[in-house]
Amino acid sequence: MQKNSYKNILYFIVFVILVTLGIQVYWNFKNYIAGKQQLINEVQISLDNAVGQYYTDLAEKNTIGFSSDSSNINSFLKQNSFKSFLKEIDSGTVDFKSYTFSEGLDHSNIKIYRGISVDSMDRIDPCKNSPCPDTLEILEYTDTLNFPGNIKSRQKALQQLTSKIIISISEDSLDLKTLDTIIADQLQRKKLDISYGITFQDKRGTSYIFNPDIIKQSDLKTKTKSSYLPRGSSLELSFTNTTLPILKKNLIGILLSFLLVGAVIGCLLYLLRIINHQKQLAELKNDLISNITHEFKTPIATISAALEGIKSFNKENDPQKTKKYVEMSSDQLGKLNTMVEKILETATLNSDELELNLEEINLVDLTQTIISRYQANTSEKKLSFESTHNNIWKKVDPFHFENAINNIIDNAIKYGGDQIDVSLRNTNPNIILEIKDNGTSLTKSQKDRIFDKFYRVPKGNKHDVKGFGIGLFYTKTIVEKHHGTIVLLLDQGHTNFKITLPNG
Repeated sequence: MQKNSYKNILYFIVFVILVTLGIQVYWNFKNYIAGKQQLINEVQISLDNAVGQYYTDLAEKNTIGFSSDSSNINSFLKQNSFKSFLKEIDSGTVDFKSYTFSEGLDHSNIKIYRGISVDSMDRIDPCKNSPCPDTLEILEYTDTLNFPGNIKSRQKALQQLTSKIIISISEDSLDLKTLDTIIADQLQRKKLDISYGITFQDKRGTSYIFNPDIIKQSDLKTKTKSSYLPRGSSLELSFTNTTLPILKKNLIGILLSFLLVGAVIGCLLYLLRIINHQKQLAELKNDLISNITHEFKTPIATISAALEGIKSFNKENDPQKTKKYVEMSSDQLGKLNTMVEKILETATLNSDELELNLEEINLVDLTQTIISRYQANTSEKKLSFESTHNNIWKKVDPFHFENAINNIIDNAIKYGGDQIDVSLRNTNPNIILEIKDNGTSLTKSQKDRIFDKFYRVPKGNKHDVKGFGIGLFYTKTIVEKHHGTIVLLLDQGHTNFKITLPNG
């Protein structure tokens, strides 16, 4: 049931992560599409502004106005020099903004307006450079020719208006290079870094292209809606390199999206890790309870059998039988007491209640005594010991430190190879104790967990290790309380427990 619940939670977390990623991808895609449309609109506005500025500059260059009373204008138009001026205009070589009239052209009493558009000249005050009649009010020109003032002033204003000549050159083609400069300036104002090409088609259907290579590669296009463009013609801007400008405009949204997704996924993975850790703890708890039950049953059954023997098979009160049963019971009670103490000791290792009683002892003598004791009780395994010095003194807790070394050697004898080598070195600034055997049963995954509390090395569905899985956890804790470190090394066909203690 618990296994199915864990799988369901895992599937749910994976589903939530995928849905979150999907939503964020969709949201960012929609933002990208909206950003693309916004980019097209901004390019469209820039193009329209550029076309408007182009024709405004063109009007200033190609428009000139003459203003005076009717008699002056009539005489001005009849001059041969003015007719020559018109021929020059027809040749397309006249720049009105900088044009200088020939000396043969009499333009006295003629007001000349350069570098202005037609509608601007219509609104210029005709009395600017000459006195006006007192009855003439300022002319306000509208589509209905609505002139203020009395009848006399209206006649004079109308006469003034009809005494103007406006000469303007219109062009059916565009100078794409000049237009490109204006477009680039407009795009720079909007901070749009794009590559573009220009296609102009006149009313006869003839196309003029600027930057054809970019036009072939372009993925977006827009046409100008400017009313300044000659009737029947079209102007199209094709542009590429659009991804970066779009992403820049949506940068904050993209960053927030990634942060949100990262936070959600991080929280879910952290939750999954906690659930997995709780699952492992539950398995360890169940395994520990099962193992304690098994370990306790043996001495309890032995004691029960001894008591039953005294009760049923020692009716004659034979002292020898009684002694045998009592010794058997006492031995099993000792084992029970040892197991209970180990469990209690493990509980105290997680708190600060465990205080070390430090004494300066000779680690060489201590280690040699432990090796000799195990060698005397173990004929199947060969133990060896070597030290770089005859005496290596160190302040340790003799009881706990001896138990820590006992646990490692005991594990090596039970589950390691047939050769166990113990070495002790004083290297300054460290003291190094290594317990190495030629066993190769441990794997890398087991190596990473060997010092975990209650962990025992599995073999199939059964454990090949008796006990509670607290020996190496106890050893690691004791070594660390002595400000040392312990690591397990698996190399060259050996299992090596390496303890490093500070020398001092």
